[in-house]
Amino acid sequence: MAAGAPRVFVSHLSGVAVFDPNGDQVGRVRDVVVMLRVGGRPPRVLGLVVEVVGRRRIFLPMTRVTGVESGQVITTGVLNMRRFEQRPTETLVLGELLDRRVRLVDTEAGESTEGNGGAGDGGEDGEEVTVLDVSMVQLPARRDWELDKVFVRRGKTGALRRKGETLTVDWSAVTGFRLAEEGQGAENLVATFEQLRPADLANVLHHLSPKRRGEVAAALDDDRLADVLEELPDDDQVEILSKLKEERAADVLEAMDPDDAADLLAELPDEEQERLLALMQPQDAAGVRRLLSYEERTAGGLMTTEPIILRPDATVADALARIRNPDLSPALAAQVYVTRPPDETPTGKYLGLVHFQRLLRDPPFTLLGSIVDTDLQPLTPETPLPSVTSFLATYNMISAPVVDAGGSLLGAVTVDDVLDHLLPEDWRETDLHGAAGPESVSREAAARDEAERGPMETADGS
Repeated sequence: MAAGAPRVFVSHLSGVAVFDPNGDQVGRVRDVVVMLRVGGRPPRVLGLVVEVVGRRRIFLPMTRVTGVESGQVITTGVLNMRRFEQRPTETLVLGELLDRRVRLVDTEAGESTEGNGGAGDGGEDGEEVTVLDVSMVQLPARRDWELDKVFVRRGKTGALRRKGETLTVDWSAVTGFRLAEEGQGAENLVATFEQLRPADLANVLHHLSPKRRGEVAAALDDDRLADVLEELPDDDQVEILSKLKEERAADVLEAMDPDDAADLLAELPDEEQERLLALMQPQDAAGVRRLLSYEERTAGGLMTTEPIILRPDATVADALARIRNPDLSPALAAQVYVTRPPDETPTGKYLGLVHFQRLLRDPPFTLLGSIVDTDLQPLTPETPLPSVTSFLATYNMISAPVVDAGGSLLGAVTVDDVLDHLLPEDWRETDLHGAAGPESVSREAAARDEAERGPMETADGS
């Protein structure tokens, strides 16, 4: 490698913005695509997986990358917007190489020990280490890139060696990347995506292999996994939940919003559903059971049982303190429901609601009972989805109360739950934006990208 050639650690690319030559952002980097080669030869970097509008993932060839610097990637121009599909000869660095256990065969010269087959072949000699990161470097006078360094963590193998010692070695100094990995773990991959919103992390999980998806789910804490599950397609939710121990699955269901937990449990066989409900805390399970008793496409089936509920003698200051809770969605924080005790659903008599804009206009000591809006008639749990939609649209609401025949507040329907049921079932996996604009790419550009990706190239680079 020539002196001064740019080197980038791949984990630092995660989430980096991608810009066209005019300075317009076109997406963000989600992974790096490489092709492993035999004989200890460093893998060739084929391109980047870039997430564009609509959470679609496309392939950006490295030959179309003109710069990787200052926390941004610059491209040559028009992108092929066809959805990225991984090929059998391709490897995703973040998704498949991080946290992998490999063999360290030479730390001094950075070269494979004679006879071990080189990095990627899977020799049995050497110390076992864990891959924390991988760097890539641009080759001199070319736009081609290849992986060149591996950042690894050692285990404790001797009295003089500190447990968890880390070091950076040449690619050729490790071996075993080609071996199938069991129990790979996902701590470093999770750390790489730590700053992602739940919806974006859900999109990352959706594109991983089932095995890797299970490893990442196991590495997430209960609250984070609950937030991510709420954003995943139903089949991914069921797959992940089925791989968790039942006690942990129950803990994750408790951490989910009750309506989302009920939707997930509804996808399971009755026997498994009842087993998980029995493991949940009685209070959490009771709310989910109530939701499961309603038809799916009704106000009762759509609602959450945990809106903001206060008594009429609470003050505006009390209400503002509750809506400041960062764990609340904007829809739930939009208004406060005023009821007689008890304050948990199903509540005492429902009195009305106070919108947060009204809270901002009145003095902090004002009692909610004096400013409550009683004009808006609440929904019944049997109200069908089309009527719920019309209600929200007619009164410009983003959430609405659901009250039973006895006048008790059962919960609230929010606009995001309504949209979730109005969109196609596979909307999280489907491109819903129009085909105009960046979607239309010339046949010449698509063919050129195919050639640059090397569809006929074999794993040994021939």
